[in-house]
Order: sequence, then structure tokens, then C-alpha cells
Amino acid sequence: MPVGSSEEETALSCVIRFIGGDALNTFSLSDLPLALGAFDLKGRSVGLVIVDEINGFATPGCGPLAPAGPDGCVERMISQTDRLARLFEKEGRPILLFLDSHEPGKLEPPYPPHCERGSGHEMLVPALAWLEKSDRARLVQKDCINGFIGAIDAETGRNAVIEWINDCRLAAVLVVGICTDICVMDFVLTLLSARNHGLIPSLADVVVYEPGCATYDLPRPTVDALGLPATATHPRELTHHMGLYLMASRGAILASTVLQF
Repeated sequence: MPVGSSEEETALSCVIRFIGGDALNTFSLSDLPLALGAFDLKGRSVGLVIVDEINGFATPGCGPLAPAGPDGCVERMISQTDRLARLFEKEGRPILLFLDSHEPGKLEPPYPPHCERGSGHEMLVPALAWLEKSDRARLVQKDCINGFIGAIDAETGRNAVIEWINDCRLAAVLVVGICTDICVMDFVLTLLSARNHGLIPSLADVVVYEPGCATYDLPRPTVDALGLPATATHPRELTHHMGLYLMASRGAILASTVLQF
């Protein structure tokens, strides 16, 4: 839909009426507050979930959805994830890793081909590659945004995430990864619904560790220059914040620190 079309103008006017007059002109992130705190691992059965920290999303130059160059936010995410994973392995805690992995030539709209099997882009970033040999880690390939859905065996209907949590009798899962507002958020929201639906009896808390999450930046001028639809616009600070806000509003716990870490 072209920018400025009657449909877009109608939708925008509905939003303005809904939130009240000129509120859009004064909107700030503080209007959607976040409450981040400390999460204590001590005495609890907690598993670590690492979402898509693979070359195709986090190693500069590895495909169309990877950073074009060094990215401090992504580097922080990887560093924090590595430290957490080493702590979990040391303490004998379980770790589950999602690897976005696609059959060559099979598209995942609206995205361009990415993380195709055999390309190397579907592999863990170098700093986390050691997890491939860890006996505490379970690697789950997925071919869609939502890892919970991607973990369903199409032939048997069995879900690798549910089985992992139930087998380990986890009381909580701690989630990190990329992108905060896309793959991380979709997984967290679905996991919360599965918990509330009684599919995971032991699970009490779903915790998102903010320093271990990241998303990308795609400003509107870049979108226009590339000829992409306006909906491809993705301001990093806003979308990272919105992802965290929406997860928290549905019942996830946001953590800025992990005790014993």
C-alpha cells in the first residue's frame, strides 16, 4: 500500500483517535514502561534457551539478514549469551538452542532466502560453536520465525520444546537471542500460552534476559532507497523496547541481571 494512501490515512486516524488527540506527537518510550530486575538461579530448576544466535543473523556479512558490519548490540548479546551458557554448563543446567535452518530454495515470506542448509549461515556464531559438543545442549533446527512451532515434528506432532522442559522438569526458562521483537518474542508468547494451557506442568516462569537480546536497525530512508515496502522499516531502539514490553505485558519476566552470574 503506497504511503499516504486513503487506507493508510484512515488507519492512522483510527490510531490517533484511540490513543487520544495529539498523543502521537508526544509519544515516548516511557509511555510503555519496562520493569527489569534480578533473576536468581539459586535453588531452582532453570533451563537456558538461545534463539538463533547463528551466522546468518549475527555474523557480519553472512547473508542478507546479518549485520553489514560490526554491531555493538549484537556483540553484547553474544558475549552475554556465552557467559550465561558457560555458567549453565558448569552447573549442569540444560540448554536448548534454536538454529534457523531452511531448505535451499524454500522461501519464508516476507524475508529473502536466508540461513539455508549447507551455507554455513545456519551454524552457531564462532563464539558459541563450542555448544555443539556440549552434553548439556540440545540443538533444534527450525524453519519458521516461531521456534515453538518449528520444534513440532510434522509427522508425529511431538514438540521438542515441550519434551525438553517436561523431561528436565524445569520451573523456569531463561531466554536470550535475536531478534528481540521477532523470533524471541514469538517463541516467548507461544510458550506462555502453552504454559497457561497446561501443556508444561512444571513451568512457572518465562524470563527474558535483556542484555542477551538484540535486534536490527533498518531506518526508513534506507528502506526507501532499497525499494522495500514501508512496513520493512525497523528502528532498533523502538522495536527492541516494544518486543520487551509486549512480552512483559503477556506475563514474561524481564531481567537485567542474573544472580550467580
